[in-house]
Order: sequence, then C-alpha cells, then structure tokens
Amino acid sequence: MEKDKKGIQEIEQTLQEIGHKIEELIQKGADASADVKVEIEKKIAALKENKTTLEEELRKGKALLEKEFNEKREEYEPRLKESKGFLKEGFRQIGLAFQALFGKK
Repeated sequence: MEKDKKGIQEIEQTLQEIGHKIEELIQKGADASADVKVEIEKKIAALKENKTTLEEELRKGKALLEKEFNEKREEYEPRLKESKGFLKEGFRQIGLAFQALFGKK
C-alpha cells in the first residue's frame, strides 16, 4: 500500500510539473513570433489533452486501489479482531503465570 501511495504521489507530482511546463509554454508562446506561436499552441493543446487523460487514468487508478484496499480490509478485519482477542488472552495468561510464580502465596 505504501508503494502505491508513493506511486500515486509521483504521478501527481509529474502532473503538476506538466501543468507548470504548460504554463511556461503559454508564456513563451505569448512572446514568440506568429509561426512559432502556432506550433507552440498545437503542442500546448496536445499536452493539455494528455494531461487530462493522465488525470482521468489517475482517478481510475485511485478508485480501483481504494476499492481493493477496502475489500481486503473487510476480509481481514474479523481475523484481526479475533487475533487481538487471542493476544489479549495470551498476555492475561502470562500475567497469571507470573502472579502464580512470584505473587501471592
């Protein structure tokens, strides 16, 4: 799960970088000549389209990851509660054993 979070964070960071580069290209496009300006605008449009596609894929990936996480959590939660009960009982028994060995006579 931690690796998936890091992967999602890296994707989000990449998308932010793309957004910044698009803004830089827009600024450069405003300063460029007419011929270059048309080419830059085409590249900007393509980048925006790709960014939108990547953002949609990221949303889908997040939703899928969250769904799988919730399914696994629901699957393991009863087992964890049961194990927690066993662990508490084990500590209680160990406490009783020490009490029997060193405690009251």
